Amino acid sequence: MGMFRPNTVPSSAGSPVVRQLQILVREEQVENLVDLLRAEDIDFIRQEVLLDDQPRWLVTAPVPTDAITYLFEQLHDAGIESEQYMVVSSVEAAITPNVETLRARFASDFDPLTEAALRSKVLDLSRDKWSFLPMLFFSAIIATAGLLVDSPAIVVGSMVIAPIVGPVLTGAVGATTGDREMLLDSIWLQSTGLVVAILGAWLFSAGLQATGFLPSTLDISSLSLIALRISPGLLTVFVGLASGAAGAYGVVTKGPTSLIGVMIAAALIPAAATVGIATAWGQLRIAAGSLLLLVLTVLLINLGAYVTLQRFPYGPDTSGWLFGAESRREVAVLSVTALLLVALVGVVGVVSYQQISFERTVNEEVQTTLDQPEYDSAQVVATRIQYGGPDAFTEPETITVVVSRPASGEPPAIAQALEARITAATDQNVTVRVQFQEYQRTDESSGS
Repeated sequence: MGMFRPNTVPSSAGSPVVRQLQILVREEQVENLVDLLRAEDIDFIRQEVLLDDQPRWLVTAPVPTDAITYLFEQLHDAGIESEQYMVVSSVEAAITPNVETLRARFASDFDPLTEAALRSKVLDLSRDKWSFLPMLFFSAIIATAGLLVDSPAIVVGSMVIAPIVGPVLTGAVGATTGDREMLLDSIWLQSTGLVVAILGAWLFSAGLQATGFLPSTLDISSLSLIALRISPGLLTVFVGLASGAAGAYGVVTKGPTSLIGVMIAAALIPAAATVGIATAWGQLRIAAGSLLLLVLTVLLINLGAYVTLQRFPYGPDTSGWLFGAESRREVAVLSVTALLLVALVGVVGVVSYQQISFERTVNEEVQTTLDQPEYDSAQVVATRIQYGGPDAFTEPETITVVVSRPASGEPPAIAQALEARITAATDQNVTVRVQFQEYQRTDESSGS
């Protein structure tokens, strides 16, 4: 008998494009299963086993990941079901006569994971609370250090180790597939984890002040990485929705989700650290704005993930799964949780809309002011707006406008004009700060 020699490199474990399918069927079903696999040119082995002293057949076959859902549909149409034993697992390598032909056949097909594989994948992303909470605590400390020294590299490092992607995706999958326990665990882990992250940032920031490593008079709003997270804006909405959608879309495919986890952490961990820093420095307006940014972002990420999963063939087995608890206590807990979430979404939605509308008006007034002839040499680089806050915040709302201008001559007096226009347009008490970025430009008339 000749030896089969593969003409391609076997698939590696780092890219699990081939899965091993094991299915246990009754004796009267095995021929139908074998005929189906042969018709699809799928290599397989079968062996007879005993289950409760009854003969059964265990069929094992390497199948491309992109063909799993297709094959399950074919099994269902052929009347081959197995509720006793069916396993789909990753393999290090698959060397069989037809495996590469099958890979090429299904390479261009987008085949989402089966519901069982999807649930298994998101559960693998989740940590138990005794490892999840400490990792988020340390991630927040690293993010706090990066924000205070204005180092993007350190902040990025904090995102890499933050395991927040697991609870986010398990929540979306739980809500989509009708798994109440998975959904409630996700809500608990996300809320508790972000509270722990804020607490870690506050403790670290307070410790730096108490030991004298950083002065309590430090103007944290002047740090660029913190200034980017002092309040929500319209881009926050798109970042949150896109991050959640990317996470959900990535988790239903065969690819890794590590980079997606970094994206979701990037939207949440620095904002949580900013809340802790601002609280430690007594900057309540900044703390409130960054907290609003954090809550809005996490809600949008979950919404984006859930909406994206709705376009895939997943769904709950029964209706009324959310409140179909067995005891009155469970029903009461579910009802209170739902009411709190609805109230949170309502409050955050209204306040965020007000802040985003205020931001739009400010940007319009800034642009209108700088379009005037006396400011023709100045151009807007960025506008940073503190959270407006409730009436309890009596200090004026600070708006920082970054403007670029030529290095020659005195800078124009823009702050007073901007403050007057913004106050008139918004009817709010504001303070405008203008930061100039000077540049030099070659004189085109001299030909230099």
